[in-house]
Amino acid sequence: MEEKKQKRDVLQGTLALMVLKTLDVLGAMHGYSIARRIEQISGDLLAVNQGTLYPVLLKLEQEGSITSGWGVSENNRKARFYRLTRQGRKQLQAEKHDWDQTAAIIDRFFAVRAEDLK
Repeated sequence: MEEKKQKRDVLQGTLALMVLKTLDVLGAMHGYSIARRIEQISGDLLAVNQGTLYPVLLKLEQEGSITSGWGVSENNRKARFYRLTRQGRKQLQAEKHDWDQTAAIIDRFFAVRAEDLK
């Protein structure tokens, strides 16, 4: 019997980074598709709530990191498509650098032993 994976909510502050990276890799997408791709890339370990995603998309657009326009989705419905801007690419690079730095700091805490602190 296969163990059912429990989906986790996306950590606060990381959804914008995931949106930027998803658009960087896959190009222009509509909101529902962005959410599904993030869930898929996570191995279905994350759940992306639409009520959380759309405020992030709005914030990123207001900051100039993404832009949007109307188009037609795969199922022939009118949908708002989002794409990364040049500024968004720069933001993605900066946030990746910050994330790598934070991860390295946390790794140090998990690696430390009592004798290292004497």
